Amino acid sequence: MSALATMFSHAYLREAFLAGTFVALAAGLVGYLLVLRAQVFTADALSHVSFTGAFAALALGLDLRVGLFATTVLVGLGMAAAGRRAKPDDVVIGGAFAWVLGLGVLLLTLYTTRRSAGNGAASVTVLFGSVFGIGHGRAVAAAAIGLGVCLLLAIVARPLIFASLDETVAAVRGVPVRLLGFGFLALTAVAAAEATQVVGSLLILGLVAAPAGAAARLVGNPYRALPLSGALAVLSVWAGLTIAYLVPVLPPSFAILAVATGLLVAALLTGRLRRRSRRRSLAPGTDRVPAVRGG
Repeated sequence: MSALATMFSHAYLREAFLAGTFVALAAGLVGYLLVLRAQVFTADALSHVSFTGAFAALALGLDLRVGLFATTVLVGLGMAAAGRRAKPDDVVIGGAFAWVLGLGVLLLTLYTTRRSAGNGAASVTVLFGSVFGIGHGRAVAAAAIGLGVCLLLAIVARPLIFASLDETVAAVRGVPVRLLGFGFLALTAVAAAEATQVVGSLLILGLVAAPAGAAARLVGNPYRALPLSGALAVLSVWAGLTIAYLVPVLPPSFAILAVATGLLVAALLTGRLRRRSRRRSLAPGTDRVPAVRGG
């Protein structure tokens, strides 16, 4: 309890909570829409694109965030252009995934053999995140970008959910389905690039998919499940950072993903119990005669 009481006296932890909160909120909202649109594999592909973009910038001697955002957004828009109504299928996503991952291995080799002497920890940061090492300026920038993604998603949420549930009817009713697809993948790319600083490119999919999967199984209404997914992602980051602070041997990215996975498992078990209870109530011989009121 004394450790918890003094936790926020550390500047690095305050910066981690500031950046992690808004990055997680954006990842949770994007993740639920990816689940709703059956595009979760897109997040996995873009996580590897962020890995490649970061090492491209490092190999050229640039700030890794330049390559991180530029490459991820460009590849996201490219996948949207290759898909029907800006919704790429598994073939397009898998092709981009394989090509970009191979390119990332090449760039990692170039970086480690030529330029890593001055910044040897950069490769670990890109792959696994370094939220406890984020400075004040980067924390504020991450929070601002995450908040911007959330606000833009709030603006397009209603037509995007409509298009995700039935894109044909949405198109007939005048919803710009293709334009929404491009915009959504651009926001997904930004959220994936930003999440690299918190959990690393290899673990982005867990922060995006696990809270969203839990929300989708707990709540059927998409307008309620969307904010729930964001809340569960934020909870995962808050709990993960706290656990990593109390148990220093645990990396924060591992702790965050462990909490997110635990929430998903709990949601799956809850859904199974609900279905079992519903089957029992509908089974023959379980009907009950309602009590008769009166004198």
